[in-house]
Amino acid sequence: MEYEALPGVGHACGHNVSGSMSLQAGLAFSKVVEAVGGKRDIIGTPDEEADGGKVVMAEQGIFDDYDLAMMIHLDSRNRVNSRFLALDGLEFSFAGKASHAAAAPWDGRNALNGVQLIFHAIDMLRQHVKDDVRIHGIIAEGGEACNIVPEKAVAHFFIRSKERDCLDKIKANVIDCAKGSALANQTEVKIDKLCPTLSDLKPNKAGDDLIADCFLEFGLPDNREEYGSGASDIGNASYCCPTLYPRLAVTDNGASLHTREFAEFVKGEPAHRVIHSGAKILSLACLKLFHEPGIAERIREDFEGPENR
Repeated sequence: MEYEALPGVGHACGHNVSGSMSLQAGLAFSKVVEAVGGKRDIIGTPDEEADGGKVVMAEQGIFDDYDLAMMIHLDSRNRVNSRFLALDGLEFSFAGKASHAAAAPWDGRNALNGVQLIFHAIDMLRQHVKDDVRIHGIIAEGGEACNIVPEKAVAHFFIRSKERDCLDKIKANVIDCAKGSALANQTEVKIDKLCPTLSDLKPNKAGDDLIADCFLEFGLPDNREEYGSGASDIGNASYCCPTLYPRLAVTDNGASLHTREFAEFVKGEPAHRVIHSGAKILSLACLKLFHEPGIAERIREDFEGPENR
């Protein structure tokens, strides 16, 4: 269960709705859990957007003994499943030498130039990466005043790919861009981890089929995502136990996540309707898992199958 907002734009990813539907589903299922002979836990997983709460939980073995973990995210389209890219975040801190930018610029070493160069170098690197690779960054610090040669500048970058091996190679290339940028303008660069390493979401066809059946019962289309786009710490949980991450549309106007426009849709009547729909889907999936023969076994087989190891 996630409940978290984005800096500056609020609930533009809909975690307030996701958390509410998980809680409602958990409360509803608690009324029949003894009758079906199973066990359900509602696990709060905070800070997905920044520090990756599920990463820490996965490392501590929280998800290891579960037959299934699942939650529903919001979107502008109904989707049976999600596919995520693996992600690494890096912070590049360039250190130069301050001086008067007009009176003695020759005495300075411009750390901001180092940041500018790494952006240019990465733009050139993008010509030679696969289609699924994403590299995007911001200037987190760029100097204090126009008349001072910046002695410190900081850039933050996210690097994504659907394959961890590919991501590791691209990350090494990005680090080389930073080192080359520092060498070119005679500054120094310190490289730190910006955020936890996020895994791709491990696919589970049997689990997707379970959610598709639930969607069908509620008159929703069987849309499936074959290729990843964003990233989430739920990918780390998916390598501990079978994990499902369907999405429900709170709007059909094509509004993108992480925008102010999308934030408006997650605090009105459409959001309340989606909470109830999502809770019903999660509850139905749990009932099917316990009652319909073979579902739990097929989900476990997909999780442990040779192609997923």
